[in-house]
Order: sequence, then structure tokens, then C-alpha cells
Amino acid sequence: MTIHIAPTRDITTCRHLRRVVFIEEQGVPEEDEIDDKDDTALHLLATENDTPVGSARLLLQGKTGKIGRVCVLKSHRGTGLGAALIRAALTELRAQGMTTAKLGSQTHAIGFYERLGFTATGPEYMDAGIPHRDMVLTL
Repeated sequence: MTIHIAPTRDITTCRHLRRVVFIEEQGVPEEDEIDDKDDTALHLLATENDTPVGSARLLLQGKTGKIGRVCVLKSHRGTGLGAALIRAALTELRAQGMTTAKLGSQTHAIGFYERLGFTATGPEYMDAGIPHRDMVLTL
């Protein structure tokens, strides 16, 4: 598998991937998934042989970069693509001068993010009907 991860302005493709993963698979309401932050965010797109297979969205808030909307198509889960997307996001946040990365992890994925260096903080909360916890990493 040869995967390429790069910044993109192709928000339509990123939204399509998110629709498949979040809206269709996980049942997240469309009004919770689609917001007005896409136009100002940085987006990463993962492709295999020019076929989109994953994406992530980065929001810059002061010196903190928020990683969100991380999705990988079911066909590519368990391949290391999710970790590669997070590493690419951290590289991009460092390049943008961020000193902290944060994200809201679905509780079942906390161990995944901990293996990448994140630490869970604060209480569990519901986001789009799914239990989450905030996680942080000093860059």
C-alpha cells in the first residue's frame, strides 16, 4: 500500500469521506458533521493511487492546533493509515508554529491516541451522541 498524505483545498472530497465514515457508518447527524469551520481550516487528504481514503481537519487557535474530523475508510482501517494521518497533522501543526495539539477522542479510540503521545484530560462528554474525552500533546 502506497499512501500519500498532503494538505489539500479539496474540501468536497474531505466532506465526502467524512459523510461515509461519520454520517453513514456512525450515524452522526449531518448538522453536527458539517459546519462553517471547513473554509478556514487546514485539511489533510490521504490517497492511495490517487483514490481518497482518509482525511483530517486542523484548526489553529492561538498556539494550539485542534485535530478533528479524522476519518479513514473502512477498507483502510488497521493498516496504520490513521496513525500516519495523526503524525502528518502533528508535523503540519509544528510547521504552523503551534506548541500544543488537542483533539476530542471517541472513548474507544483513547488508547490509539495515547500510543501516539496524547494524554486524556477532563471528564467524558457526549459529542454527536458519541462518548468523547479531550486529549492533548505538547509539540
